[in-house]
Amino acid sequence: MTRNEPDEKTDDAPEKSVEPAGEAPSLLQPVTDETRRFARHLLRAARDAGLGVIRPEDGFPAVSRVLIASDFSGRPVVLVSALSLHAGALAADPRCSLLVGRMGKGDPLAHPRMTVFARAETITRDSEDGKAVRQRFLARHPKAALYVDFPDFRFLRLEPVDASLNGGFGRAFALEASDLRDDHDADLPASALRALDHMNEDHADAIDHLAALNGADGSGWRIATIDRRGFEIVRSDRLARIEFDRDPAGEGGYRKAFVDLMRPGPQAGGKAE
Repeated sequence: MTRNEPDEKTDDAPEKSVEPAGEAPSLLQPVTDETRRFARHLLRAARDAGLGVIRPEDGFPAVSRVLIASDFSGRPVVLVSALSLHAGALAADPRCSLLVGRMGKGDPLAHPRMTVFARAETITRDSEDGKAVRQRFLARHPKAALYVDFPDFRFLRLEPVDASLNGGFGRAFALEASDLRDDHDADLPASALRALDHMNEDHADAIDHLAALNGADGSGWRIATIDRRGFEIVRSDRLARIEFDRDPAGEGGYRKAFVDLMRPGPQAGGKAE
């Protein structure tokens, strides 16, 4: 279990309360900062997801498997072909859902998963936003370079509306869009890219050390994408997310955020997928 994961012994445990007469007790647990941290990890560390759409000709739900990344604010991004069923469905009705989760041994339902309800919006290819999203997506999925610029492909941002997080049996949370999306800061994206390049070029050993602290073995890890709350590291086809312990928008910026992660003690990271 990582420190991202809600634990029944933490503040995520349901609080005792007296329910009004005649009302059934809520099955939902209170959302805390640790819950939000865990939800971010599930979503931003995912390499692929189940995308649910509404088939336009008859209204039946349709589910496809898609590669995903996230923009700097943490909103999920997908690359779709105009020839695909889900692209046509989203053009007709932008409402969709995205299922992400963590698999492991034993009963699949004992492992955490989250459904994000969202609206899809097209990202203009040649805009600054489009260029930034393309860079982030290819950093996580380099093989997509073979087709990313085909004329029928485009990026869609899935703007969260709300989400349903299930941390395992009896551990359900209802999240709002603000629980998944980071606040905007105009200066942070450029600072983040400088920090990413500096770490990859000059501190490869430190990245491997951070990977080891967070349960990812081996050497040769690189930072693929970074945001306000943390970053993803990649090695071959493996990916793991590590969360910062401090906000890089504060004093010391990203340098201080990385230095703090190198100190002894429990780390804010994620299991390599």
